Amino acid sequence: MCRYRSRVLTVTTANVNGLRAAAKKGFVEWLAETSADVLCLQEVRAEPPQLPEHVRQPEGWHVVHAPAAAKGRAGVSLYTRREPDRVRIGFGSAEFDTSGRYVEADLPGVTVASLYLPSGEVGTERQDEKVRFMGEFLAYLKELRERAAADGREVVVCGDWNIAHQPADLKNWRANQKSSGFLPEERAWLTQVFDPTDGGYVDVVRALHPDGEGPYSWWSYRGRAFDNDTGWRIDLAVATPGLAAKAVKGFVERAATHAERWSDHAPVTVVYDH
Repeated sequence: MCRYRSRVLTVTTANVNGLRAAAKKGFVEWLAETSADVLCLQEVRAEPPQLPEHVRQPEGWHVVHAPAAAKGRAGVSLYTRREPDRVRIGFGSAEFDTSGRYVEADLPGVTVASLYLPSGEVGTERQDEKVRFMGEFLAYLKELRERAAADGREVVVCGDWNIAHQPADLKNWRANQKSSGFLPEERAWLTQVFDPTDGGYVDVVRALHPDGEGPYSWWSYRGRAFDNDTGWRIDLAVATPGLAAKAVKGFVERAATHAERWSDHAPVTVVYDH
């Protein structure tokens, strides 16, 4: 699958909530210490020239940035230790390919993608946009899985999916049943993604942690959400079954204290032993 250290592939996803700000709050130090082979970033919110060189193209990494056409919004990036064989920005959508929401890279035996699904807001055009994105993206996920299978490849789509699937995936699920991110139709869409007869993908961290709440990956900056662990599990690693079966460890890199956070999301890391 990959030439990385002794059969091990480590993939981390992180919504950075603005990479320029995160770089000043601890992201750079975290990047220097990470053992990840692939890093998927979302909500970069910067054009590449706006980023410092050591963030835009850090030594030892091959980087692809996919900023949004709308400045200061969205933006996804992929950092890989080895040079990808192929890179694709967008998924063939007339509406969304310049929205900074999807980038994928082919590495030996595996396609890794960074996704930033629209967050939505009930009763607004933002929710309509989210629904349109979901419809187009599920079709693409199936196409990607089939294409990869024909090439003998696995797939993992990491990122901020902006939907909590089950009550175990957010602390205050009862109060959020009419909120974007936990609407019945959004949850049903994720069920389709994870249905072996439909999307055919696996929620890797949930498969590794089938019991109990969380582990949460996003906490509002409002109130004491982080300190009280009143979070949501919306940053997901979604993989084809062959790769998901090789996952040996999946965890959230939760900061020790509120003050040490460099984003309102925490990195989510999965280790695959292939």
